Formats: sequence, structure tokens, C-alpha cells
Amino acid sequence: MRKWSWAAAALCFTPAVVYAQSSVTLYGLLDEGLTFVSNESGHSAWLLQSGGGSLSRWGLKGAEDLGGGFKAVFTLENGFDTSTGNLSNNGRLFGRQAYVGISSNYGTLTLGRQYEEVAEMLSPVAAGLNWAVYLAHAGDVDNTGGSIRINNSVKYASPKIGGFTFGALYSFGGQPGQFSTNSVTSVGLSYSGISLPLYVAAAYTIIKNPYAAAFDSTAARNIIYAPYVPNAQSETIYGVGASYKIGGANLSLEYTSTQFKKGFLGSDVRFDDYEANAGYFITPFWFAGVAYIYTHGKIDATGASPNYRAVDLYTNYYLSKRTDVYLAAEWFKAAGSASVAQITLIPSPSSGQTQSLVRIGIRHRF
Repeated sequence: MRKWSWAAAALCFTPAVVYAQSSVTLYGLLDEGLTFVSNESGHSAWLLQSGGGSLSRWGLKGAEDLGGGFKAVFTLENGFDTSTGNLSNNGRLFGRQAYVGISSNYGTLTLGRQYEEVAEMLSPVAAGLNWAVYLAHAGDVDNTGGSIRINNSVKYASPKIGGFTFGALYSFGGQPGQFSTNSVTSVGLSYSGISLPLYVAAAYTIIKNPYAAAFDSTAARNIIYAPYVPNAQSETIYGVGASYKIGGANLSLEYTSTQFKKGFLGSDVRFDDYEANAGYFITPFWFAGVAYIYTHGKIDATGASPNYRAVDLYTNYYLSKRTDVYLAAEWFKAAGSASVAQITLIPSPSSGQTQSLVRIGIRHRF
């Protein structure tokens, strides 16, 4: 009896073991469709192409309650080609995102492969990420379509305070004795209206040695800026954007500037992008939008000014909460000193100054 009493007393004073709540979510998106291109290397082309609307992906994300308002969080996100089953992002298993960190009322700190702040803050305004990837600015030269992710990065995202959200990222280049080589620094600030349906954002990113730090030491896939990446000492991107909702309509404006320092013949190359777009929900299930994008380039070494204009049309219809069909069209015109055009994701440039496409696709989310 005495032994039982001592055991019971010991149990009373032993701290209880608390099992933290945790969750893991499997999610993904499949996008496939048929695309007609008017001029690809001098010929029209029909393409069964994955990811024209949204790039196909699957991922795992999770959170574990650590107590005291803190959570451990992680995301592993894979990109792939639905047409072939091949991995995207230069063959990475989790090439879209791979990070782990801590979240609390003070913000979220994460470490791994992540988006920089131009993609984070300005992509909500651009048609390229919200409607169809084809509609990105001049091959996504400014990364508002999120085609670049940053390795070896530490990222902080603040909580929303009075409608404002701040973000910052730093990537370690990993070069012994050279702290800034291949490094990336990025900051961004956004405001979501509390009483008004307004979104405003600004962001700045500088990538040292972008050929290695952003493009995996491979050529960029769009001829518009591909010649300037390998020799560039740095790539600087900054921009501002805003969107405003009026009933079922959404109006957006965006400006970005991208500079490749010493990108050609020892001199700078710059691209300024201007976008205006408008979208409207005709019914709760049917959306339509139109966008105009102007890209002005300047090559300091030669004084050349390549210019590009794009007119975009887009519509989609939701068959259910997770499945929609869409139609996207773009007319892309090279002007100034630019002699050829190449729409984002199209494998080859045109033989002349104009390239157009029409795409019909289906997209399923899970």
C-alpha cells in the first residue's frame, strides 16, 4: 500500500507530456493544353504544352504547433512537365520551393530555396502569373512571373500591420573568402487596403553573378535577354505595382526596371516594363481579362533600343472549385532595333518581328 501511495504521488508531480498538433498537406496543380504559334523559326506550330496557364506542380506543406504562438513550418514543391513527366527547374526534385522555418505573431523566418521579393510582392498585380504564364513580361525578364527561385536563402515575412507587410531575403553565395559573390539581396513592401479594395507594392532585388546565382550557369530561355546574362556582373530589378477592385472588376498597373550590369561589351543593358490590365468576373464562374505590356530596352554599348509590345486576351470558366478551362491569346511585336520576337515559354523565336499564339487549356487543382 505504501509503495502504491509513493507511485501515485510521483505521478501527480510529473509534468504531463503534451503532444503538439501538426498537419501536412499534399497539394498540386495540373495544366495541359493545345497551343498554336503563328511563327516559330519561320513556321507555324501546334504544341501540346504543359503549363501555359499555370506551371504544373505538386507539393507538401506542413506546420507543427510548438507552443507559445510559435510553429515550425515547411514547404517542398516539385515542378514537372505534364506532357512528358519530366522534372522542371533543371531537373530538381523540389525545384519550385524547398524551405523550413519558424512562424509566430512576430512574422515568419524560413531557410532554403525560395522566391525573392519582386516575385513575392509584384506578381499579384501582373497578368502573367494570375492569368497565363505566356503573358509574362518579355520572357519574364523581371521575374514578376516567378521563374527565378533563390538557393541558400534566409527570408523574413512580417505579419500584416495596419495593412502593411514587409519582406526581406538574403542568399549566401557560398564562396570561400568572398562573402558577396553569387549573393542575392531582396526587400519588398506591400499594402492591402483595410477599408478600400486596394493593393500597392514595391520591391527591389540585386543578384550578384546572375548566370550562376539565378540561371544555374545555363542560358536564359528567351532570346530577348539571353545574350546579356552570362557576362553580367549583377542583375538589379526594382518595381512598383497597384491593383484596385470595383465590384467584379479588377484594374492593375505595374512598372519594373531590370538592369544587367556590364551585360554586353562591358556596358549595361536595361529593360523597362510597363503593364496595364483589367479583368472582370462576368459571372461567379466566368472570368475575362485584357492586358497591354510595353517593354523598352537600352543597350549602352551600341545605343540600340529594342522595344516590344504585347496585347493579351484571356478568359476562363470554372467547371468546379478545382477545375477550369481557359483560352489565352497574345500578339507580340518586336520594334526599334529588335528584329525577332519570342513569347514566354515558346521554344524558339520568330523569323520576323511578330509572333502570336492562341492557347486552349484545362487546369485542375488538388
